Amino acid sequence: MRAYKEALYRLLSIEYNCPPAFFEQDENRLTVSSCREGRRMYDPTPTPPFFQMVTAGRGSVATADERLHPFLEGFLKDRMGHWLFEQPNLLPLEQELNRFGYTLRSAHHMYLPLAEPSAKPLQGCKVKWFFDEEIHPFYGDPSFRNALCETYQPHRPDRIAVCAYDGDTIVGMAGCSEDAPHWMQIGIDVLPSHRSRGIGQGLVSLLRAKIEENGDIPFYGTAPANCHSQCIAIACGFRPAWVEIGARKRQEKVF
Repeated sequence: MRAYKEALYRLLSIEYNCPPAFFEQDENRLTVSSCREGRRMYDPTPTPPFFQMVTAGRGSVATADERLHPFLEGFLKDRMGHWLFEQPNLLPLEQELNRFGYTLRSAHHMYLPLAEPSAKPLQGCKVKWFFDEEIHPFYGDPSFRNALCETYQPHRPDRIAVCAYDGDTIVGMAGCSEDAPHWMQIGIDVLPSHRSRGIGQGLVSLLRAKIEENGDIPFYGTAPANCHSQCIAIACGFRPAWVEIGARKRQEKVF
């Protein structure tokens, strides 16, 4: 499981323009943002982030446009890295971003498969797999907005979907998008009528195993208050690995 953490620090070092060792240190760090090959692609346009910040539980690393650096040097100084993500500290950061026409995005809690799953195998449901172009007919279905991207995204394509069927009806779907080379982010949807039956846990466990079998890295993200999603992640052997937050232009669509 240590290999996953090392792979994470290599990925973050690309995205935050710094050495991997920064993510295992207590000191907060500041770098100039860049667009390096191999990063996760959530925007098709190759523009360096105006601001983003991450912690793996110790110090925080912020990467930003140089116009923000005078503020961030004080913001990062003499604070514990993980406390920077708390609301009282984010308020002055939001105000500074507003001066440049930006606002904070939501914080995301991110998980890696650092333990063996405890989820039970799927029972009573037929399972079917879909890959790459086979996934495209599902786009636009509001039942699967977490499992799949909204539309086909060439910069972070959906690679695998596994569906649970009750008869001929899909009652649950877990999917993964390739957000960076070999980094597969998992999402899950279960119809309200079939929740609390272990379908979400079963599908995510199956997808995790398939991704690892292919030699890729599964990861999982949740909003801080999405306790149900967090419980699925934990049951499937995922554990908290990093937290990140970024900025967007104020007029951009919120995801």
